[in-house]
Amino acid sequence: MNDQIPTGDEHGALGDAEYAEFMELAALEGFDADEVESEIAAAGHGPLPVLAVVGRPNVGKSTLVNRIIGRREAVVEDKPGVTRDRVTYEAEWAGRRFKVVDTGGWEQDVLGIDASVAAQAEFAIEAADAVVFVVDSSVGATDTDEAVVKLLRRAGKPVVLCANKVDGPSAEADAAMLWSLGLGEPHPVSALHGRGTGDMLDAVLEALPDAPAQTFGNAIGGPRRIALVGRPNVGKSSLLNRLAGEERVVVNELAGTTRDPVDELIELGGKTWKFVDTAGIRRRVHLQEGADYYASLRTAAAVEKAEVAVVLIDAAESISVQDQRIITMVVEAGRALVLAINKWDTLDEERRFYLERELETELGQIAWAPRVNVSARTGRHMEKLVPAIETALAGWETRVPTGRLNAFLGELVAAHPHPIRGGKQPRILFGTQAGTKPPRFVLFASGFLEAGYRRFVERRLREEFGFEGTPIHISVRVREKRSRKK
Repeated sequence: MNDQIPTGDEHGALGDAEYAEFMELAALEGFDADEVESEIAAAGHGPLPVLAVVGRPNVGKSTLVNRIIGRREAVVEDKPGVTRDRVTYEAEWAGRRFKVVDTGGWEQDVLGIDASVAAQAEFAIEAADAVVFVVDSSVGATDTDEAVVKLLRRAGKPVVLCANKVDGPSAEADAAMLWSLGLGEPHPVSALHGRGTGDMLDAVLEALPDAPAQTFGNAIGGPRRIALVGRPNVGKSSLLNRLAGEERVVVNELAGTTRDPVDELIELGGKTWKFVDTAGIRRRVHLQEGADYYASLRTAAAVEKAEVAVVLIDAAESISVQDQRIITMVVEAGRALVLAINKWDTLDEERRFYLERELETELGQIAWAPRVNVSARTGRHMEKLVPAIETALAGWETRVPTGRLNAFLGELVAAHPHPIRGGKQPRILFGTQAGTKPPRFVLFASGFLEAGYRRFVERRLREEFGFEGTPIHISVRVREKRSRKK
């Protein structure tokens, strides 16, 4: 069997001989060849291209995002600035998959609306391969819109101009006025009613690359990219300075003194690494919520650009919802993960005991992530960070040959069959690992596999093959009932 990973990705991570053998197995079990191929192709994709949706508050960005992803997930309210927390979603159009970054407008009176819109647009554009710029055609181009246009020109990313709130033919003349922005053809759309979104998405697919521009450090000698993420004032900038051995980033007791993400090339353990510092935006009076929203947007941008995320947790404080949200963001983005418990030197025995219990209960779902207890202030255990990062990257890139995987699955199913439900016992028939970065498995089964059994399979995969420091994606394809006609 040829277990070499091909340079092309037409069969996911499967070599030609392995692919042919696998398709033969699928045919014997009664699976349709086209279905199996599309399942492998879907799971075998590399990092998905990223589309940012930008524009000033209340032009309908979140409504458009819901329309693009085909479900109501982004928060929508008839007042500006209600988008919170989750900012990245996965979408599909005409058979192509991509990620959407929603930058629902956050209006900040003290900063000024122009500055807040520009700040959001900047973070989102930085992570994106293409941009949808949403303008309210019933209002026309405003000064804020003009400011965003300047940003877009500077960034040089492909832009699709969406003239939203065109609810009928009479409003199309308003959309035509937006040619004046100089961004090419305005696409008349009603995000609320779905009018024109198909044509706009066709234009988006033309603008998006098949795969993102970044090669994830695969270029010879290219440094691996590490995002330092965590809630404000957890010590991200201090950690970066400690690793660099000099004051490269401003450190202040005030949470969120880092304003712009700083990419730093740092020599560690005989290698050069590229660190992205993602400290939270400067907080201002009465604007904590807005600052947190910016922080999550910037974190999403940095994680999209990285291969591995080092999530910093403040050992002196209880693990918060925000910590869990950041970890979820990393896992959903499919990035390798290292947990760094900072300020470890400040703990007494009692706090250490309670922290261990918190880590077990609150973060039990990522027990597979390497953990280092560090102090950015004193430099304690800094030498353990690079081995942890290397371990996570190795897990992220691990691939199990199909023959070995199926031998393992056969033993697993024999020893631990799926519980009987409704008189039937679904069975995993065979599977393959269709991709890496992160590892993505496709299992083919005779019936629906319950979530608990899928988690069991994932746990056993980790016990058998390692996968330390990486999320694992498992998709299951159920065999259709065989037709009696031959």
